[in-house]
Amino acid sequence: MTARHEEIADELRRAIDREEYTVGSLLPTETDLAAHYGVSRGTVRQAVATLTAEGLIGSRQGARRMVLASRRSQSFAELRSFAQWARAMGHEATGRVVAQSYRPATKEDLTRLQLPPESTVLHVLRVRGLDGGPVLLERTVYAGWIAPAVEVIEADCPSVTQRLFDDTGLVFAYGEHVIDAVSAGARDAELLGVRRTSPLLRVRRVTTTREGRPVEWSDDRYRSDAVSFSVHNSIGNNALARKPVE
Repeated sequence: MTARHEEIADELRRAIDREEYTVGSLLPTETDLAAHYGVSRGTVRQAVATLTAEGLIGSRQGARRMVLASRRSQSFAELRSFAQWARAMGHEATGRVVAQSYRPATKEDLTRLQLPPESTVLHVLRVRGLDGGPVLLERTVYAGWIAPAVEVIEADCPSVTQRLFDDTGLVFAYGEHVIDAVSAGARDAELLGVRRTSPLLRVRRVTTTREGRPVEWSDDRYRSDAVSFSVHNSIGNNALARKPVE
């Protein structure tokens, strides 16, 4: 049987997902929550502690709890694919390849993937969905050594990361991410179902194996109304690096 504090924690999660409590807003007091759910303040405190540990809410001593993120927030504290993250948050991820072709590697491809001159790479444009709606465009460039394995994956595969592991044993072990904002061009707007010039969250990433061999680099563009990003840090561990805009 599920403990009462776990049930309350799950109800609060869903309320945050539905934006009954929006990011930046304050939760009701422990007394009000206890009255609402018909439980003791201790039970509420256990539920709140669970959400605090998940990074959804936070507070300073003596202050009311503030909503820090919803379960659609993407944390970079661990390396997970879009599909893995979606499943962990209780959502369904979908994928659809819009275009795929081999091309001569550009200077940027050679640098990011550490390839020799005149290499050939695989370009894939993929639309990713969350619970049925498009939320992300992935423009991914795969190194030639892994490209054949990617090329044969069906166009609607929900998780390329999982398929590559199943088929080849490949593990994406390390990632470097650069996050900024861009405006949607005509192509992006059409595929994501937004207006042209709408703001998109862009994540440029390079992913490597455990041995440090680059597998892919990608320009990912998220609808800003669908997914957010979070960085959890402390005085002794800061996962966010500040860099000047180039």
